[in-house]
Amino acid sequence: MEKKTNKLKIGVFSMLALALLGLAILLAWTKLSAAAPAGAPTDASKPAREIPLSIVCVGDIMSHNPQTEAQYDSKKKEYNYDNNFQYVKPYIEAADLALCNVETTFSGKPYSGFPYFSSPDAIATALKNAGFDVALTANNHMADKGLEGILRTLKVLEKNGLPAVGSVKEEEQERYLIQDVKGVKVGVVAFTYETGSGSGGVSINGSAVSDEVAAHINSFNFNTLEEDSGKIRETIDRARNAGAQVIIAYYHWGEEYQKAANKYQKKLAQLTADMGADIIFASHPHVLQETAWLTAGDSGKKVPVFYSMGNFISNQRTETLNNRYTEQGVIARVDLTYAEDSGISQLSMSAVPTWVDKYYSGGKQVYTIVPLDEKLKENEALAASGHLSRAKQAREDADGILGINQQ
Repeated sequence: MEKKTNKLKIGVFSMLALALLGLAILLAWTKLSAAAPAGAPTDASKPAREIPLSIVCVGDIMSHNPQTEAQYDSKKKEYNYDNNFQYVKPYIEAADLALCNVETTFSGKPYSGFPYFSSPDAIATALKNAGFDVALTANNHMADKGLEGILRTLKVLEKNGLPAVGSVKEEEQERYLIQDVKGVKVGVVAFTYETGSGSGGVSINGSAVSDEVAAHINSFNFNTLEEDSGKIRETIDRARNAGAQVIIAYYHWGEEYQKAANKYQKKLAQLTADMGADIIFASHPHVLQETAWLTAGDSGKKVPVFYSMGNFISNQRTETLNNRYTEQGVIARVDLTYAEDSGISQLSMSAVPTWVDKYYSGGKQVYTIVPLDEKLKENEALAASGHLSRAKQAREDADGILGINQQ
């Protein structure tokens, strides 16, 4: 009797175990079926995303003494530069990534203009308000106030939400910047030219800088370009290895007031395309220069180059230099599509030329950047200044110099 009872118990447990196993298999199958229904694409068969990106960059943003005086509000006892950018703000904000060359320092008081710049921090605030995302600090005035000026400039930009590239707070920092733009990692590298023979230490803007200062800035010398191009290549490679999927190179180079790129600019531009940069923006001549499409040697890819974006805003103009071309700049734009499986395609470049209007209103000077677009006749600043004909001339000049052609 006891043996029969034990056999019965074993049978019941066996049936129960089989039932539980069947239930587990059924639940697992149901879960798998829900996760991947019949006919649905697997991860391997999903089409790669194609992400359109718009990238803009502007040239020299300066604050000469007359500009600093014009932007001071004596009633509020503060500086404000927002009005400088009010008409170009829509173009800047509309871009997925907007870069600007900050050709001054934020070294604190006393403020000063040429030849050793130190500007109110309010410029950084206005640049952020205008829609800029990245500040380029590699230029010939970056060391005007020594290492303290370099470090405080970076601090002010960071405080205003503008990551910077071209100088570093710590010597050991990476010399590139990577921004996540709509899920695409965009790397930016920025370098300024050195003056002098290249036989000794680093010289910026005609003045030797200490080894300590030199260790905090990105610079190159055309006289030792074979060696220095290796430094640039290494920076680009490190950005790629860190995950950058698109590389932008910015240079501060060229001859002031010359409306055409020289052979040294063209040589470095080609080297940079061969190094793997996808886009090249540049400034320093204070006037516009031509654009070009370069062919990278190994890959055969096309690389757009803006050789000089001119002055975005400054006090350099007909009245001060007898040179109307220093009043002109550009919002340089590159559009591309980034595909996760194949990289960059549908690359194009375009530009909105700009002109700096300067006039008196309410007993003080007004500086504002006018986009030279189809709305010129409607621009409030031009209506107030009466400078429509000068703006039209600037647009004609810019169209002739830039010579933008699609690849």
